[in-house]
Amino acid sequence: MGIFKKDKLQILGFQGYGKLNKLYVRGRALEDEEIDLQEKGFFKLIQNTWKRFETDEIKHTSITVKLPDASSYTATTDKDGYFLVEEEVKQLDEMANTEGWVNLELSYTDTNLKREILHQNRFPTEMLIPSNTAKFGVISDIDDTILHTGVVSSLKWRVLVNTVFKRATKRAALEGTASFYHRLHLGKSGTAANPIFYVSHSPWNLYRYLELFLKTNDFPKGPILLRSMASFRARNRKSAAPQKQHEIVNILETYPELPFVLIGDSGEKDGDIYIEIAKRYPNQVKAIYLRSVNDTKRIERVTSLFKEFKEVPFLLVKETEDAIVHAQKHSFIKAD
Repeated sequence: MGIFKKDKLQILGFQGYGKLNKLYVRGRALEDEEIDLQEKGFFKLIQNTWKRFETDEIKHTSITVKLPDASSYTATTDKDGYFLVEEEVKQLDEMANTEGWVNLELSYTDTNLKREILHQNRFPTEMLIPSNTAKFGVISDIDDTILHTGVVSSLKWRVLVNTVFKRATKRAALEGTASFYHRLHLGKSGTAANPIFYVSHSPWNLYRYLELFLKTNDFPKGPILLRSMASFRARNRKSAAPQKQHEIVNILETYPELPFVLIGDSGEKDGDIYIEIAKRYPNQVKAIYLRSVNDTKRIERVTSLFKEFKEVPFLLVKETEDAIVHAQKHSFIKAD
């Protein structure tokens, strides 16, 4: 009988962002695969990786988002279980804490799904509204920018090994990056609460893994923006701009009054994407930092790109200390 027992239901809320009058919440309705990211052992790591990608989504069902003032809004999941609530809501900022986070609660609208729902059908999530003390924002890549993944390795084998065979709590951040991001978050004044956004080509299936990595390594809390497996499989289609570029543009257009520091690496296309964005939004890009990866041809290519682009301060970062010195010089962070 136990063989045919149906898994319990859960809702995975993705930390989002909005404005004082715009509610923007994303998430996914799934069966609970009982993934324990703290589990040790070779076979457990493989099993958990399989579970992260072999998801059983709850499609075409209604999800309710409840706000701190008890008001609520609904959205319907798509064929992959994803949902988006995007609504005009007055005075959202009054519901935020001092860092700008609004606590939200997700639930299945229909409680008669003939399945047990975890946590009494109450799933917490958060949305960020940048503080009015913020002087700028930071948009950072993850792979090989703050987390060594080996995206430039032959046949991407290091990416596979690192993701499948290493727990998130055992993945070390690149030296000094967490401290640097905290200084950017605090700004020159030391009290700015500048928002940090983490953007990656990785699929949403790795959300919890990356969230735990950031928390374990003490990075400032910020929305993690990934992409669906459908767009991940279509990443080589040249006709469309990368999903990461769409996410960055959406952030800039959400906060047109806020300038941003863009941080990435020289391994893939971050340089091309950031230059295109800086040309399109010249008043919103304060600086571009690209961490240097161990690949001579790629470094030469990025160096060549920025020889022709002088409109925005640029630094090819070999050591985090180089970025700190540059950020102090341009008054992004407090001097030592």
